Amino acid sequence: MSKMIGIEIITKNCNGCGKCIPACPFAAIAMSDDVAVIDYDICTICGACVDSCDFDAIIVRHEEKPKAFGTPDKESYRDVWIYGEVTPKGELAPVVYELLNKGRRLADIRDCGLALALVGDGVTHLAQNAISRGADTVYVIDSPVYKGFIEEKIAGALEYLARKFKPEIILTGATIVGRSLIPRLAIRLETGLTADCTALDIDPETGDLLQTRPAFGGNIMATILCPEHRPQMATVRHKVFKEAGVEEGRTGKIVEIDPNDIALEEFSKAIIERVDESEGEELAIIDADIIISGGRGVGGPEGFEILYKLAHRLGGAVGASRAAVDAGWIHYRNQVGQTGKTVAPKLYIACGISGAVQHKVGMQTSDMIVAINKDKSAPIFDVADIGLVGDLFDIVPELLKKLK
Repeated sequence: MSKMIGIEIITKNCNGCGKCIPACPFAAIAMSDDVAVIDYDICTICGACVDSCDFDAIIVRHEEKPKAFGTPDKESYRDVWIYGEVTPKGELAPVVYELLNKGRRLADIRDCGLALALVGDGVTHLAQNAISRGADTVYVIDSPVYKGFIEEKIAGALEYLARKFKPEIILTGATIVGRSLIPRLAIRLETGLTADCTALDIDPETGDLLQTRPAFGGNIMATILCPEHRPQMATVRHKVFKEAGVEEGRTGKIVEIDPNDIALEEFSKAIIERVDESEGEELAIIDADIIISGGRGVGGPEGFEILYKLAHRLGGAVGASRAAVDAGWIHYRNQVGQTGKTVAPKLYIACGISGAVQHKVGMQTSDMIVAINKDKSAPIFDVADIGLVGDLFDIVPELLKKLK
């Protein structure tokens, strides 16, 4: 809705009846030569005088509606696109397979195609991999120009593709790469972007993308739409969706774009050297099939020792709630939740974790959830498959004995 910015008298329509004068609660109208006159120093643009006039002599002036960011011709946009993030090892990032799974479902609902946008150096061989996971089309820009990851260059290439082929939806992982790249692309395409989504769906009435993400510190889940502009864009957290399965022999179309067709901008950034810093010999929680997590109920850093014993016995990793990390009991890389990692292991054991929304967002898609907590009314039991009410320092040692 446009904003009211003023009240105007159409003098040729005014018959001097004066009904507008008592209608104004701020005494901003007077008669001059049998025509109503507004004192704009007093007028608050409440609009009361407009309703009082029987002769259409008083009108409201509205602010001109801003030009739409995206083209108003939404029907010319079609297909769901996934950005094909490539790891430093030259492989498609795991989150790409997750997005291909969800993207396939969204494309089927919209009765359109699913495409992967692949930009990099030596990446063409990855195209068939994406097709076997559900993509109908793979758009490839393969050139040494795109070696490494310089987000400005990749954003320029994706802008070229998006303007040429007009996708309806563009999705990418909420990874370091995705968070750095996609806001630049959204600005270039003059459209909206929803970050860190945990659920995606299609509005059955409008066909708009329903983008759900935690809001207000994770206390509510907000569903965001981009009804006026295209493409609709979102980043999605890793491990929120299952990976797409491999369909051997599946065929699709590979569209190779000539890199010379894309105008390159001048950049002052270059990759000199890439260094992979190891986080230690611990199994990373995002790669673990079994995670033992501790929260405030662990009581301190020494309380995690027994959780590490259980994790080592099971061949799993140790996670933590934000409360435990904020208290300095364990490293941030172990944090599970909205502001940490999203995980989906086969087994998740929550020890002394109350189960705030922020934490549940990061682990509720686990195949099996076991909760250990002294408080039988703790919210963690709402998402648990098995709940054990009791002291974790009594229960975990018993588990260790059984696992011998």
